[in-house]
Amino acid sequence: MEVPQIPNIILYAIPFFIVTVIIEGRIIYKKNPKNYNLKDTLASLSMGIGNVLLNVVSKILVVLVISFLYENFRLATIPFVWWAWLLILIADDFCYYWFHRISHESRFFWASHIVHHSSKKYNLSTALRQTWTGGFFSFIFYLALPLIGFHPLMVFTQMSISLLYQYWIHTELIHKMPNSFEAIFNTPSHHRVHHGSNPLYLDRNHAGIFIIWDKLFGTFQAELDEEKVVYGLTSNIKTYNPITIAFHEWISIFRDVFSSKTSLVKRLKYFIKPPGWKHDGTGILSDDLRKEWLKNNS
Repeated sequence: MEVPQIPNIILYAIPFFIVTVIIEGRIIYKKNPKNYNLKDTLASLSMGIGNVLLNVVSKILVVLVISFLYENFRLATIPFVWWAWLLILIADDFCYYWFHRISHESRFFWASHIVHHSSKKYNLSTALRQTWTGGFFSFIFYLALPLIGFHPLMVFTQMSISLLYQYWIHTELIHKMPNSFEAIFNTPSHHRVHHGSNPLYLDRNHAGIFIIWDKLFGTFQAELDEEKVVYGLTSNIKTYNPITIAFHEWISIFRDVFSSKTSLVKRLKYFIKPPGWKHDGTGILSDDLRKEWLKNNS
């Protein structure tokens, strides 16, 4: 099978990211200076730079594993043709949905994903606020793709396409897209909900490109005019230090594991259970907060 030459499109997109972050920042500041925080933007950019640098290391592991599975265990050989790109678009997005959803439902994965939700602002720079640790294990959600028969180059290219798509939805400058578009695709409106710390919005809209996954699996929530999105975490970390942003939740997990006076099994559950879980039953989960909100607002 002939393998085409496909460049690393994320690297080529970096100048576009920088220019659009600056343009959007100027627009936001001109409209209302209080809505823009330069320190927050710089923190997001620092996290993005760290992510790119550490991905150089993690990608070695990812390439080796995915290539090994493809070469030795694939069920078929899918060629580089138009319909294959359509198939992997859907398959990759399905994998991303479950990776993203579990990153909110398991504290081990949340420890890296929390980085992306740690800003109380929502703009294009927030899209670049990425984990420094997730690249070493998030790929496990995509292992089915080389096993099915998608070439590793096709897998990595589609992952990059998904990341590029998700960049533009991190903005408040776009209110709504046409209804037909909103019905199928992830949009700024849908993704604003995902970044909300409001009880109603917690752990909703995990889609990458297609919002239909959330509608199919019961995690969709429309953005409501009467419920303005409050960005950030339910308990914000109040820092612009990239080291703290990157590792604070990992530190918190290990503190809970080693300081809890309970069995080893329950201690290990701090990695597996959702954020907010406590071994003594005193924890409050996002579902609890949502149910209480719905009860009080019904």
